[in-house]
Amino acid sequence: MVHSQYWTKTREFDGKPKLNDFEIIEEEIDETLNDGEIIGEAICISVDPFIRVYPIPPGVPVLGFQILRVTKSANSKYPVGCKVLANCGWRTTCKVTGDNVWYKLEGDISETVWLGALGMPGMTAHYGLLDICSPKPGETVIVNSCAGAVGNLVGQIAKIKGCRVIGCCGSDEKIEFSKSIGFDEVFNYKTCGSYTDILKKIAPNGIDCFFDNVGGQLSSDIISCMNVGGRIAVCGAITSYNSTEPVMASMVQMNMIAKQLSMKGFSIASYAHKFPDALKDMIQKKIKVREALTTGFENTPSSFINMLDGGIIGKAVVVV
Repeated sequence: MVHSQYWTKTREFDGKPKLNDFEIIEEEIDETLNDGEIIGEAICISVDPFIRVYPIPPGVPVLGFQILRVTKSANSKYPVGCKVLANCGWRTTCKVTGDNVWYKLEGDISETVWLGALGMPGMTAHYGLLDICSPKPGETVIVNSCAGAVGNLVGQIAKIKGCRVIGCCGSDEKIEFSKSIGFDEVFNYKTCGSYTDILKKIAPNGIDCFFDNVGGQLSSDIISCMNVGGRIAVCGAITSYNSTEPVMASMVQMNMIAKQLSMKGFSIASYAHKFPDALKDMIQKKIKVREALTTGFENTPSSFINMLDGGIIGKAVVVV
C-alpha cells in the first residue's frame, strides 16, 4: 500500500469558499495495477475557477489537474520516471488509468508551465480563440479577466494573429501586466464607470471577436458594442461563481439578431484529439508566462481562494 493525502470539501460552498470548507483526508492506495494503470506522485497542482462550480460532493477529492512523476506503471506509454499531465484532483499520490492522462511532458520546459500555457488554460485559449472566434489580422479582439490564466494567453495569441487587443481586469497591477504582454488597451471594470462609454472610447470601430470568461452585465455591454458578423467564444461565467443570488444582466438577443452575431460555448475536452497540434503551436509562439506559485500541499485551498478573490495574476499553481 502507498500512503497518500487528498483535499475534500467539508460542506457545499455558500458564496466564497472558506478555509474551513476543506479538509485533508488520509488514504492508502493499493499498489496492484490493472493493465493501463499508473501510480504517480504529485509535483505540482493546478487551481482553476471551474472547480468552484463543478458538483463535487463532500468527501470526494477536489477536482484538478496536476503533474505526476510516475512511480509504478502498467502502461507502456507512461513508464516509471516519466512525468505526465493528469486530471486526478488535489492529491499527493494517485492511481489512474491512461484515460486520465492528457499527455507526457517532453523537453526541458518547467513542469508548472504544463499546467498553464501548455495545459488546460493554454488549450482553452488556443482553440476558443482560433477555432471559435477565428480572428483575422486587423480585427479587434476583447477578452475579460485578461490577466487570468486563460485571458492573458488569449490576448497574446490574438496579438500574434495581428489583431488589436483590448482587455479588462480588476486592478491597476493587472492592467500594467496585461499591457506588458502586448494588450493595446486595458480598462479596470471596477472603476471605469459606464462599460459602454469606455468601450466606445477605446474601440471606436467596434469589436469583432469576444472571448468571454466572465458573463454578467459587462459581457452584455461588450456584445452591444460588437460589429456585424462578430464572434463570441463563451469560456466561463466568473461573475456568478461566488454569487448567492442570481446575476442580472441585460438581454443580448436583439443584438445577436441585429448584428448577426455567432456565440458558442465550449468544453476543451472536446478538442483532446487535437492537443498535439496545439502544443506544437503554443511552444513555437514563445508565449510569455506569468505564474503565481504557492509552496506546500497544505496551502492548496488558500491558493484556490486567493485566485477566486482576484489576487492572482497569470496561472495559480501549488508546488507540492
